[in-house]
Amino acid sequence: MTRTLSGYQSTSQVWNGMPSASGSTVTVANAGYNGALPGGDRTTFGFTATGPICSPPTLTCAPV
Repeated sequence: MTRTLSGYQSTSQVWNGMPSASGSTVTVANAGYNGALPGGDRTTFGFTATGPICSPPTLTCAPV
């Protein structure tokens, strides 16, 4: 999942994923324990963001 932050927003917590940031872009990749799932299985992740809401965030998800 990739999220572009605006203004004074930040991501303060992530669970079931590994975050990385470059400028205002935050990317969350799979955690080591949920990166390879059998067909038909699924996993979830979540994050907590802080800061003013200027507009709805844009989220991009893509399989890797």
